[in-house]
Amino acid sequence: MKFASYWYDTAPAFDGGRTDPVEGRYDVAVIGAGFTGLNAARKLAREGLRVAVLEAANVGAGGSGRNGGHLNNGIAHGYADAQSHLGAERARRLYRAFDRSIEMIEDVIAEEGISCSFRRSGKLKLASKPSHVAGLRANHELVAREVDPATRWIDRADLKYEIGSDGFHGGILFEKSAMMHMGRYLTGLAEAVTRHGGKIWEGAPVTGRSRTRDGWALETPRGTVHADTVIAATGAYSAQVPRAPLKYFRKRIIPIASFVIATRPLTEAEVAQTMPGNRTCVTSLNIGNYFRLSPDNRLIFGGRARFSARSDQKSDAASGAVLREAMTGIFPDLAPVEIDYCWGGLVGLTRDRFPRAGEADGMIYGMGYSGHGAQLSTLLGQVLADLAMGRKDTNPLEGLDWPAVPALNGKPWFLPLAGLWFGLKDRLS
Repeated sequence: MKFASYWYDTAPAFDGGRTDPVEGRYDVAVIGAGFTGLNAARKLAREGLRVAVLEAANVGAGGSGRNGGHLNNGIAHGYADAQSHLGAERARRLYRAFDRSIEMIEDVIAEEGISCSFRRSGKLKLASKPSHVAGLRANHELVAREVDPATRWIDRADLKYEIGSDGFHGGILFEKSAMMHMGRYLTGLAEAVTRHGGKIWEGAPVTGRSRTRDGWALETPRGTVHADTVIAATGAYSAQVPRAPLKYFRKRIIPIASFVIATRPLTEAEVAQTMPGNRTCVTSLNIGNYFRLSPDNRLIFGGRARFSARSDQKSDAASGAVLREAMTGIFPDLAPVEIDYCWGGLVGLTRDRFPRAGEADGMIYGMGYSGHGAQLSTLLGQVLADLAMGRKDTNPLEGLDWPAVPALNGKPWFLPLAGLWFGLKDRLS
């Protein structure tokens, strides 16, 4: 078993990173080379602006290269809850932003000629308990009536055509949802940035930021760049470089680890027995799971196996064992199937689990995807590029308040307590 992201291991490596010193004058400097930062840089470079991308590790080293591979439309919250929190119009606008982002991913793939196995698979939100059915059905009826008629309810008896498990009691099918090979998309985005004239420096953590007469200076161990505008696209990894000038975000982003395993490639018979519908799937538990087939027919199975802000080989291995138990609980026939990959990564939660994008602390930012960044980050990257160019009418999150989390400065000490609480809710619901 490899303790590495399947997406990294099975995608061409990006080899267009700069090896020279970090230097120069740019219109925009982007901190972070995940989906958000790369698509912002791609858009700006296509518009003819001078763009520098500064990445502490390597392209996609954060959540963009460590996720479960889903491009799910819709909002993670119940739609009624979203309306209550955001208001009806903003909830509708955010829901449709997820739809537009998946469309934009499809467009970017076509524009840039990226081969990444994109497919409109549809997503199943599965009722893990009989008691969850009424709530899911009510959410489906509201969503279908008010914002997304491309959804339908699937009764328990008909789930056998979708998933080879009798552990679920019905589900919502979101027909617009999709999937792709995340690593290949990452490499394709990075290559597009450099092809259009942008510069990407990997291994260049930003350790200082200072105001200059005509913009900003960003310091790295390899040199300094100057830029008129700075975009922060760091998300859960805002606290990974202790000296990074990202304090504003460290007080608002709760980093929490999520873990994923991938089996060996399944045979055609095993695929038919396990995932005949070949969709992305998520369960309805608070501490639930998400799963799909990879392009080479591995089951990619993830979840928040432990409430922790740490992902390393020891932590990933312990979490992988928890995930394997959950996987075989849903699919007992996979008990003898080998696990080829096990990895983890950090998810950037906001207090209310809604993302944020805008301007603060002298920077333009987009982050806080709360586990749903793969699908929304491409669109928000373009939103940030629009903001950098002075266009302010494309941001679906404009004006959404973002208060700090009390007693948080990058280290969420309260996660084990949250895990106990959500585990109790799952047992009692």
